[in-house]
Amino acid sequence: MQVVSKPSELKCCGGKLAATLGMFDGVHLGHQQIIQHALADARQVGGSALVITFDRHPETVVAPARAPLLIQPLWHKLRAFESLGVQYVWLIEFNYEFSRIRGEDFIRNLVSDIGGLYSICVGADFVFGHGQSGNLQLLKTLGAELGFAVRGIGPVLVDGQPVSSTRIRKAISEGDFATAGRLLGRPYALAGCVIRGQGLGRTIGFPTANLDTAGLVLPPNGVYAARARLRARTYPAAVNVGYRPTVSSAQQTRTVEAYLLDATGDFYGEQIELEFVCKLRDEVAFPSLQALQCQIAADVNAVRKIFSSAATA
Repeated sequence: MQVVSKPSELKCCGGKLAATLGMFDGVHLGHQQIIQHALADARQVGGSALVITFDRHPETVVAPARAPLLIQPLWHKLRAFESLGVQYVWLIEFNYEFSRIRGEDFIRNLVSDIGGLYSICVGADFVFGHGQSGNLQLLKTLGAELGFAVRGIGPVLVDGQPVSSTRIRKAISEGDFATAGRLLGRPYALAGCVIRGQGLGRTIGFPTANLDTAGLVLPPNGVYAARARLRARTYPAAVNVGYRPTVSSAQQTRTVEAYLLDATGDFYGEQIELEFVCKLRDEVAFPSLQALQCQIAADVNAVRKIFSSAATA
């Protein structure tokens, strides 16, 4: 999959392009259905599928107070596109200047800049452009004029309600990983890059991978058993989500730390996915580091038993 920063870079791809446009946070079942229609259009004309998306949520620019926490970081979203078979992604830097472009102007510029646009697939209620000036009807009008097909795709329903990123964020924040997974069409996994922490875990015998989860929706505070995917391998893991009250009572930022069982090495800068299996306990403050160390050892044993039982089931 090729990621481009400007549409003119797509002129050299050759053939027709079947495009879709959106934020696609989570790349959930509804998003997947739209992308699959674009892929089908591309196959029909021997062309390529193009996803047009943004480097940040538009609300962070146009209405920061309303900007939601995201389901996944950008690198994880791009990986999801690639797994679906998308050939090209135009990653737009969403800034104030871009936010002022009207929907009609955006589409006219797109057709002019990339050449060979065969179709655009979007959700039936999708809106875009400054002041939400673009919608499905505008796309159909411009498609008739400029020569591209338009597909308006209805929502995917789960439990009688449309699948949406908002529903998934709510499920994650409530610790309802089963519902989040059904809406995503895959097990929910919290993804992040490993960053440096205080190094305390190493001093008490349990070195943890600290994840950069800035801007992401997190599960409820607590200690969890999880599957950690790193470097194409999967490890059982004990994961703490919260404020680390035993070692930092004044900490205001929630953190995510994962102790990967039987893993060795330096993981700084690596990309990790944590698939939560179950919650072990709430996060609590312990009277000493020794008490914390004993509890972590018990947590690790609990994780090991959970995965041993799963392996023999």
